[in-house]
Amino acid sequence: MLPPRVVLGTAYYPEYLPRELGDRVEVDLDLMVAAGITAIRVGESVWSTWEPRDGVFDLEWVRPVLDGAAARGIGVVLGTPTYAVPPWLQRAHPEIAAERRTGEPVPWGVRQEVDYHQPAFLFHAERVIRRIVEHHRDHPAIIGYQVDNEPGLLLPHNESTFQAFVAHLQETYGDVGTLNEAWGLTYWSHRLSDWSELWRPDGNSTPSYDLAWRRFQAARTTDFIGWQADLVRELRRGDQFVTTCLAYDRAAVADVELSSRLDVAAGNLYVHVKDGLERPARPPRFEVGWIGRSVGELYLAADRVYGSRGEPFLITETNATSIGGSQLNHPPYDGQLRQLAWAMVSRGARMVQYWHWHSIHHGAETFWGGILGHSLQPGRVYDEIAAIGAELADAGSSVVDLRPDVDVAIVWSTESDWALQCQPPLAHPGGVPDKSSYRTIVTAFYTGVLDAGLRPSVLPVERLGDDPVELASRVPVLVVAALYIASDAQLDFLVAYARAGGHLVVGPRTGYADLEARARAEVAPGRLRKAAGVHYLEYENLLDDLAVTGLDGHATRWAERLIVDDAEVLASFEHPGGGQRPVVTSWSFGDGRVTVVGTVPDPGLARAVFKRVAEPVWPGLPESVTALSAVNPAGERLWFVHNWSGSAVCVEVAGDRFELAARGVRVVREELA
Repeated sequence: MLPPRVVLGTAYYPEYLPRELGDRVEVDLDLMVAAGITAIRVGESVWSTWEPRDGVFDLEWVRPVLDGAAARGIGVVLGTPTYAVPPWLQRAHPEIAAERRTGEPVPWGVRQEVDYHQPAFLFHAERVIRRIVEHHRDHPAIIGYQVDNEPGLLLPHNESTFQAFVAHLQETYGDVGTLNEAWGLTYWSHRLSDWSELWRPDGNSTPSYDLAWRRFQAARTTDFIGWQADLVRELRRGDQFVTTCLAYDRAAVADVELSSRLDVAAGNLYVHVKDGLERPARPPRFEVGWIGRSVGELYLAADRVYGSRGEPFLITETNATSIGGSQLNHPPYDGQLRQLAWAMVSRGARMVQYWHWHSIHHGAETFWGGILGHSLQPGRVYDEIAAIGAELADAGSSVVDLRPDVDVAIVWSTESDWALQCQPPLAHPGGVPDKSSYRTIVTAFYTGVLDAGLRPSVLPVERLGDDPVELASRVPVLVVAALYIASDAQLDFLVAYARAGGHLVVGPRTGYADLEARARAEVAPGRLRKAAGVHYLEYENLLDDLAVTGLDGHATRWAERLIVDDAEVLASFEHPGGGQRPVVTSWSFGDGRVTVVGTVPDPGLARAVFKRVAEPVWPGLPESVTALSAVNPAGERLWFVHNWSGSAVCVEVAGDRFELAARGVRVVREELA
């Protein structure tokens, strides 16, 4: 369904331009062609333009864009506009407003204010989707559809949503006695005698409730997007794909389940540029959030999109220049857009699409920069993207359908992320809960893999499979850090993986709770203990970074008081209360090995751990350089070599020795035997 080359694209909104600027469609499309842009995304944000009044449709406003794109060989991804509802619908059906708290509707005036399971909303959404797709599906420009946009922003507390949740619990647990036991509701007199006694989520403090609520909300997001995807499939041409645009940090998104309802996974990937993309990495200047803050977080985000379906994917939004609010004006250095594009392609991106073509002259995102600024004149950003377009055209099909090589896979657990937002193990200064604990821990390990010169990937826990021998043959090293929510079967699978010859790296908090978010009544790390050759009964937050001996680096923020059963101690630290404490251990188990890291490693320690775990293919690369590889359908291995610094360096990869310019990228081809 996708073109036979990597698509360079952009979101295009000529309808946003002030009228006095005139009709720019032909000019804009010609500029896109000159820049090698071969796809545009249109229409997903303007329901009130498609349907200005109830039942009154204007479906032809986009025709000049579609016709102009077709004449120039530009493909169009047509959006369904359901994430931004029109004023007339809000006024006619105020009940569709989502409630962030019970009885408190989200005020109108932004977007995504809707509880999208409200019948009135679904009726009107289906009607506008049908009219748009039926009217335009046969247009030759349209290559696919994006249903909705960045779903799962809210956890609606509407009465109907809550009653559906109660019904879901009844179906899941059968009776309140079973629920009482599963959630531990004896605590604080929360035991129920009837389903009508279940309290609202607003004041909830029970972790099992919180996890069930998040699962339920994510399932409703999946159902909504799946409903739209099925509807569009009913109407589309057979050669058109259906996807959405995921923001992976949304509160009500389970990406693996949701992406299974689509033809191809797609996500947003935004990154703080400038010194945020330098290696060695500087301390982050921003808090953990929806924007990647480092090279490690860039690759982790791309690998998460690949991991959603375990196959090549689309990047539906990425930054062209400054992103965020009016106070965040951080355009990229020369060369950084090229670095980002090739980094995404190296992880399997079939499309790299910029948000957006031209900066908007009004509205909330006035200062979220486009390829063209407010002057609408091509400049430095346009020129660099044009250079990227030319390179992708030259590469052609050789960089399509890439399968990244994997030395170390990082297991990702969305449910563990949710649970550790509810009960974070880490704290900000002063003891404030750090709701980003899960991402902080996992990112530390992922970045350590990258810093050790190894090739990382992300493997969602849902996609571990059921054959540990096969996984051990395919993934030599598997990292389970902060895998807090885990079933007995999943933990037993990890043990079997190590027994079969895999190297299992266990990080903090792994295996500590069951599927109900209840702490296990077992000596930690529970079912992993025998394989690990180590256990612990205590843990603590570290107020200061502590230097370790045996390996480089520091233990930070968290420490499990490891007690060695059989394992070898690789690293320890001097505890402020006295005595040496093991912090990294390793133990041969079956045909494999289990390494335990009982802290959040700083970059030095994380790198040292993974240097012991595996040997990089190309040792001795400069610290500023990453070399990641992927295999294309023609059987070539492509090495994507990036220099993430402002100085040129000399590099040797796959027998090719060359100078890599400041912020330079080179693709090196290696023939496979």
